[in-house]
Amino acid sequence: MNMFTKVASDGEAKTLRVKIANGPKWKRAALFGTPLVVLAAAVTLWNSDPSPAAAPPAPLVTVAAPLQREVALWDDYVGRFEASRTVEVRPRVSGQIVAIHFTDGAIVRKGQLLFTVDPRPFAAALAEARAGVATAQAELNLAELNLGRARRLLEADAVSQANVDQLTAEVRTARAALAAAQARVRARALDVEFTHIRAPIGGRISDRRIDVGNLVSSGVDGGTLLTTINALDPIYFTFDVPESLYLKDSRQRQEGVKGNVAEIRLQDEASYSWHGTLDFTDNGISQNSGTIRARAVVRNPDYFLTPGMFGNMRLADGGTTLALLVPDAAIRTDQARKIVLVVGKDDTVAAKPVETGPLVGGLRVIRSGITPADRVVVQGVQFAMPGTKVKPRLTQVHLADAGAAKAPEAETPSASQATLAAR
Repeated sequence: MNMFTKVASDGEAKTLRVKIANGPKWKRAALFGTPLVVLAAAVTLWNSDPSPAAAPPAPLVTVAAPLQREVALWDDYVGRFEASRTVEVRPRVSGQIVAIHFTDGAIVRKGQLLFTVDPRPFAAALAEARAGVATAQAELNLAELNLGRARRLLEADAVSQANVDQLTAEVRTARAALAAAQARVRARALDVEFTHIRAPIGGRISDRRIDVGNLVSSGVDGGTLLTTINALDPIYFTFDVPESLYLKDSRQRQEGVKGNVAEIRLQDEASYSWHGTLDFTDNGISQNSGTIRARAVVRNPDYFLTPGMFGNMRLADGGTTLALLVPDAAIRTDQARKIVLVVGKDDTVAAKPVETGPLVGGLRVIRSGITPADRVVVQGVQFAMPGTKVKPRLTQVHLADAGAAKAPEAETPSASQATLAAR
């Protein structure tokens, strides 16, 4: 195939110009006018403005007025359970352990027998003390008989007054010796009783620290540790109160508002099923932590609660307030502040900063920022932009659970719980 285009010679070009010149006028006009028309159309299309696009319809959002309800205010704390009483069981006499009468970790009653120390040495000492009492009693009887004879002889001037006085002193000495012997009997009897080691309190006992056959010792400075017992009914819940909340509570008490009802939930619980009362506040604020230690007493009849357990506690501050409630999904975060979107009378969206509170019945308490007349966007928040118009659809806010507040979220700050007030 020939890849070169044949170029017209001067003669052929001249012949073509003659044909165009001798042709009709409309052909010459079409030949020269068509490029001009195409060029003019291109320039007109380039400079013309595009036709305006149709405006999109306003987005549909659901709005509702905030729900107004009386709520009870609570302060939130984290604490730990502690035994109401703890006793270290130690022997009061020294000897060999011959029996153990409890199961490790069992519930024991006050006075229940726990250990037995070999009582034979102490029984022998008791018998010896009783023999000493008999001896002292006999000596006393003899001294009294001698004194009686001396007094009769004194009337007949057969003995001197000095002899009578000496026999009187001997009677008194015998009586004192008898009293000391009787005291030794009581002491030896206590030693025999102490060989049976009993539970000083009721509660849950720990494991035994000494097995049968071991020697144990007593002593004022601390004898051999045998085991420990924790009293668990009632049980204490201890927690630290920040200085700010302590001041608030103190001022409320000065005003006559008393809030000492505590409700506690465990780590695996969603509701506050344990109830107690505040019974103790320490006498000073720690300079290191800026908190003061407080304690609540909780009933624990089935011994389910154990010392060392963590729990979340809310403490009623004794007051109620009228609060505005909105769905938690209606609240948005704008950098460091919380906002809600409201729709005005002209259906224009506006953003309002709010101060949020705790969750109550699935709804978030709004402390400030909106009014009961505001129309808050509760659904379609992602379609509502501040400054734009929307098509609102009115609905009502309902409580998910009117019985109790849900468990606080991890990011909920301290002292920010509430429940619906009783009507």
